[in-house]
Amino acid sequence: MSEVDPLFARPLVPVSNDADAARTAAAVFPYLAAVDGRATVVHVIEKAGGAPDKAPLEQREELAEELFADVREAAADAGVDVETELLYGTDVAETILDAARETDATAIVFAHRGGRAWWNLFSGDVRETLTTESDVPVVVFPEGVEDAETPGDDDDAETSDESSDPDGGDAA
Repeated sequence: MSEVDPLFARPLVPVSNDADAARTAAAVFPYLAAVDGRATVVHVIEKAGGAPDKAPLEQREELAEELFADVREAAADAGVDVETELLYGTDVAETILDAARETDATAIVFAHRGGRAWWNLFSGDVRETLTTESDVPVVVFPEGVEDAETPGDDDDAETSDESSDPDGGDAA
C-alpha cells in the first residue's frame, strides 16, 4: 500500500489581493503548521490576450509583491515555509491548474473570498474549471474559518462546560 501525502503537505495557495491574502493566510497556515507543510503562494496577473490590460503591468506587479510580503510575514509568524510565485496567463484557472501540476501540489487551497470579490475572481468558467478539471483536491475554507479552532488547538482547549456557548456566542 502506498503512502498518501497529507492534504496540506504542499498546497498551492492562490491569492487575489491584500485582504484575500491576509484572510487566506490566517485560514490556511495553521493547517500547514500542523503537518509541517510548505505552501507555494501564487498570484495570477491576467493578461488580456491582445486586448488592452486592465491596469499597467508594472503597477500590478508592485501590488503582487506587496501582498507577497504580507504573506511571507504571516508565514513567518505561523512558523511555516512558503514560496511565492507571480504567474501570468490569459486564463486564470488554467494558470493555477498548470502551477499546481508544476509544483506537485497536494491541493489547491484558498479562503472563501466573500461578497463580490469572490465572484469576480472565481466566477463562472474559472470556478467551474478549478473544481472540475483539477487533478488535485481543491479546498475552499468557508468565510470566518480564520477565527475557528485549527489542528493542535485541542491542547489549549478548556474542558469546562461553561467555557463555550453552543450557539456560537462568547461565554460570559
